[in-house]
Amino acid sequence: MRKRTLPAATALAVLFSSAALTMGSASPAAASAELPVTSVGDLVVDAVHQRVFVSNPLGGQIVATDYAGRTVKTVPSLPGVRGLELSPDSGTLYAAVPGADAIVAVSTSTLTEVKRYPTGGGTDPQYPAWAGGKLWFGYGTADQGNIGLLDPSAVSPVITLNQDPNHPWSAAPVLATHPGAPHTLVAGVKDVSPFSLAVYDVSTGTATRTASGPNAVDPVGGNLRDLALGADGSQIVTAGESPFHHQAFRTSDLAPDGIYPSTYWPTAVEIAPDGTIAAGVDHWSDPVVYLYEPQASTPVRTHTFSSSNGSGNGRVVPGGLAWTPDESRLFVITTDEDGSFTLRVLTDPTRAATTVSVDAPATATRAKELTVTGKVSSDLAFPDGTTVAVTRTDLESPAGKALADVPVAADGTYSFKDIPSSGGTVKYTVSYLGDADHTTSSASDTVAVSRAMPSLTLNKNGNVYAYGADISFTAHLGTTYKNRKLEIWADPYGSDKPNKLVKSGTVNSSGNLSVTLDLTRDTKLTAKFAGDAHYKPVTATSTIHTKVRISTSVSGYYTTRSVWNHTYHYIRQSKDPVLKTTMTYYPGREQFLQLQAYYQGSWRDAGARYFPLSTSGVSAVTLTGTPSPNVRFRFRSEYHDRNGDNVNTTTYGAWKYFIFTS
Repeated sequence: MRKRTLPAATALAVLFSSAALTMGSASPAAASAELPVTSVGDLVVDAVHQRVFVSNPLGGQIVATDYAGRTVKTVPSLPGVRGLELSPDSGTLYAAVPGADAIVAVSTSTLTEVKRYPTGGGTDPQYPAWAGGKLWFGYGTADQGNIGLLDPSAVSPVITLNQDPNHPWSAAPVLATHPGAPHTLVAGVKDVSPFSLAVYDVSTGTATRTASGPNAVDPVGGNLRDLALGADGSQIVTAGESPFHHQAFRTSDLAPDGIYPSTYWPTAVEIAPDGTIAAGVDHWSDPVVYLYEPQASTPVRTHTFSSSNGSGNGRVVPGGLAWTPDESRLFVITTDEDGSFTLRVLTDPTRAATTVSVDAPATATRAKELTVTGKVSSDLAFPDGTTVAVTRTDLESPAGKALADVPVAADGTYSFKDIPSSGGTVKYTVSYLGDADHTTSSASDTVAVSRAMPSLTLNKNGNVYAYGADISFTAHLGTTYKNRKLEIWADPYGSDKPNKLVKSGTVNSSGNLSVTLDLTRDTKLTAKFAGDAHYKPVTATSTIHTKVRISTSVSGYYTTRSVWNHTYHYIRQSKDPVLKTTMTYYPGREQFLQLQAYYQGSWRDAGARYFPLSTSGVSAVTLTGTPSPNVRFRFRSEYHDRNGDNVNTTTYGAWKYFIFTS
């Protein structure tokens, strides 16, 4: 694959901004997202706009995603689109579109096609690459392959074909270049055995072949899938179905230059600006991405991906690797047995993954020593003198307090002692800050540290009060450490009234905090102490009861007299008196009317019944019939819990007395 670059100032800006974003990351991230494609031809990373471009030859489109793999936009109408290349300023994406016999320019800011450069009927352009300030591309069909040239900076850009007239290729050659060797172009033909390579010098604006090969006595590899030019231009690395490793060749003469021993069926290779070699393979169980330093035979890191159905690997597609210019991310496209394609995003891909474990006791006593142990682990050994940073977070240091760094033993274990001054949940966070070869990592564990139980009371529990009474309630807090604040909440009965904070503040010198409430319902009061570093949180409750307001009256009487120690209403037998009750209203509320008659020296039941209240809280009951004269009667209205109405306490109204006369 080709290496893409940025102008120096832009590249530095991206480098620094990316470093700021990734510092302190816990470990190499491997985010992934399924791509909406049916095939993959190439991928390109645009660090300026933080986009990834993937060509879909079968779908005739380019898919643009963000760095998390989320699709941003699709560029359509590109039949067979395959190779992609980014301009040095990241302003234009060039795509080889064989189905249209054209090189297509796409704006990276608007993600729309802006121009087409026809390459000629039947030219079948495939693989573009930027070198020597110009865009080169491999084109051609069987036995008609060659290299073409486009200079987009020209006043009238034109396509120049047949750049290597003396050496036609068996098919359109795939091209590779690298910003570290801006005037070197490497070419090779895919899917033939054995494969052949060529090196060109393009410094003069034309392609001059400087080496052909490979120049080897032993058989070379077959079925080339990808190739890359090294960061200094001295080495070419290839990926082919055979042999089962990534081969290297000298650029100067294409002689063998070592191997990168990956594994079965190499499919992709991409070389970062710093020279790090990413090698991808198609295999079900072994790692599928290997990362090497130049000329190294042992990878500094490998990566394995689970397939979409959870079995086996996601296999790297041909050419499915691309670095960001600052090497902070490696993008990998894999395919699964179901034919789907996934974009994998590796952060800090070359540093060995590090994990930290922390084991603190489940419980501890405040102001007593405890021991925390753990281990720092990695596939790569840690340097001598490695330490971990420790932070303790507790009620007195909610933002965390740094403790002394702790040395790590040769086997990765560590241990330290601490005396927690605060009770409650105490968290110990242990962090390995990383180095050139290891990622950062951190972990934490918590300890339940003991605290004393403070005393808290709330008075007047169980008391009964009249409707509308203004009553003062007092919460009393005993000894604590620093916190002397309380909250008092009032929760009136009934689902239509929420629990409400009615008072908060610091208790007085006697430890008291008071609040006055206007009572209209039964109410549960709760005093809350949030706790502090030495004392636990605690609550105290008090449930008080509130009566309803009741008034009654009699209508239809002709006079009143004070007799038998009460005021009696005198009513003619011919009148039907109305017994009226007014009571505090609540939806569905009923009043209980009780009627009694005085007979043989005592009051006796003459009838009792529930009657509904109107929405204004009124109930009017008419007595009918012809009662006996000179018989004393009385009635009263009562409230009782009934039909879900339990928001007040049982309340009895006053008796009203009346007598019928002839």
